[in-house]
Amino acid sequence: MTDPVSRTILLLDIEKYSNRDDVEQAYLRRMLYGIADRVLESAGIDATQRRRADRGDSVMELIDAGASTTALLRALLTEGPVQLRAVNRMTAASAQIRLRAVLATGYVAVDELDGWVGADLNHACRLLDADVLRLALRERHDDFALCVSESVHHGIVRHDYPGVPRDEFHAVTVRSKNGPLQAWLHGPVPGDMRNPDGTSGPEDSVPSTAASGTRGATASPVDLSNASFGGSYVAGDQHGVSGNGTVYGDVHLGGGGAARRGERE
Repeated sequence: MTDPVSRTILLLDIEKYSNRDDVEQAYLRRMLYGIADRVLESAGIDATQRRRADRGDSVMELIDAGASTTALLRALLTEGPVQLRAVNRMTAASAQIRLRAVLATGYVAVDELDGWVGADLNHACRLLDADVLRLALRERHDDFALCVSESVHHGIVRHDYPGVPRDEFHAVTVRSKNGPLQAWLHGPVPGDMRNPDGTSGPEDSVPSTAASGTRGATASPVDLSNASFGGSYVAGDQHGVSGNGTVYGDVHLGGGGAARRGERE
C-alpha cells in the first residue's frame, strides 16, 4: 500500500436505484457518470486529476489536491442541478434520477489491488448514507441534496466565496461508531429533524462547536445513528459487512475483488 495522500473526495449516489429493473439501472448509471463528468469538467478538473471507483448506483471520485475544491463545490451547487434537470426533463418517470452528494477532503491511500483506504474516506461514506441527507433529498424538488464535511466548511464555505453562500449551509451531526461526525447540509434541514424552535436537531443532540461564530449556521446539530454505506461490494481486508448493507468495520473499498453491492434503500 502506498502512503496516504491528500485528496478531495466526491461521492454521488442514486436514490432508490435498487427499485428499478435492469434496463433502467443501466440507463441511470450512464446518466450518473455523464453528470459527474460534466460537473467536474465545469470545475476545470480533467481526467488526469481524478480517479473513479464504480459502485453500481454510485460513483466515488478521488481528486488531486492541486485541483480547486472551491471550483468543484461551486460547480456542484450550480452545474449539478442544471445537469439533473437537463436529463430528467427528457425521461419518463421510471427513469428519473435523483442524487445525494458528499464533498470532503482528507488523506487516502491506495493498495496494490486498487483499494482505497482511509478514515477520511470512511467518514465521507457515512455522511453519504446519513438519514439527514436521505430525508433532505426526499423533501426537495430539485432532485439534488449535498452535504460537505467539516474540513470543506472550515476551509471554504465559512469564508463566503462567490458562488458558495455560507448562509445556505446548516450544521448537522452524524453519530458513528467512532463518535459524532460534524458536517454541513446545503439547504434546509428536513422538517421532522428540526426542534419546535426551528433549530436543526433534537434538544439532547451532541453540541456542535463548528457553528459558533459562523453567520447563518443553526444552533443545534442533528444527532443521527446507524449511518451506512453500500452493501457486500467491499473487498480486501474489510470485516463485518451485514447483508442489509450496514458497515460495522472500517470501510476498505476493494479493487479487483469487489463483489456486487447489496441493495440500497
